[in-house]
Amino acid sequence: MSRYRTRSWRAFDPGAAAPVPVRPVAAACVRILGLDPGSRRTGFGLIESRPDGITVLSHGCLNVAAATPVTRLRLIFEGLERLMAEHSPVEVAIERVFVSRNPDSALKLGQARGAALCAIPGGIPVFEYAPRAVKLAVVGTGSAEKLQVAHMVRALLKLTERPGADAADALAVAVCHAHARGLALMAAAAERRTVRVIR
Repeated sequence: MSRYRTRSWRAFDPGAAAPVPVRPVAAACVRILGLDPGSRRTGFGLIESRPDGITVLSHGCLNVAAATPVTRLRLIFEGLERLMAEHSPVEVAIERVFVSRNPDSALKLGQARGAALCAIPGGIPVFEYAPRAVKLAVVGTGSAEKLQVAHMVRALLKLTERPGADAADALAVAVCHAHARGLALMAAAAERRTVRVIR
C-alpha cells in the first residue's frame, strides 16, 4: 500500500497552475500600501517610492480585537476602504498567509485577509510576498524576529520612533515591494533594449 493517501500530486502540472504575473505600474513615483492582515490587528503602511528614495506617508494598525469575530471582518473592510479612499495608493502589497499547525488560526487569518482584499478597488494591482521574502528584503535574513524587522524599518525609512509590530510588518511589506518593483522595471527596460538591438 502506498504511504500517501492520494496520488494526485503526481499529476500536478506547475506550468498549468502558474498564475498570470501582475506587472507593476511603470512610473517613477508610486504610492504603495503595504498590508499585514490579522484577525485582531491589521497593520498598514503607506509609502511613496521615488528614484531618490522612499518616503513614509502613513502607518498604523486597525485594532478590532474588542469586536465579535464577524464584526471584526466588517471593521477591517470598512477601515481599509476609508484608507484607500483617503490616500489613493497605486499598488498594494500584502503578506501571504502563513499556514501554521493550527487550522482554526489559519482560517481566521484567511478570513481577515479576504476582508482586506475586498476593500481594494478593482483595477489596483495587488502583489503578494511570503513572510520570509519580506524579512530577507528588509533585514537580510528570512528568519528575522519581529523586533529586528521593526528596527530595520525604522532605520531604512528614517523614522523618529520605532513603529508598532503590526505597522512595522506592513511597512516592511511595502518596502519589499518597492525593491521588487524597481528590479522588475529595470529588467523590463533591459529586455526592451535587447529587443531593439536584435531588430
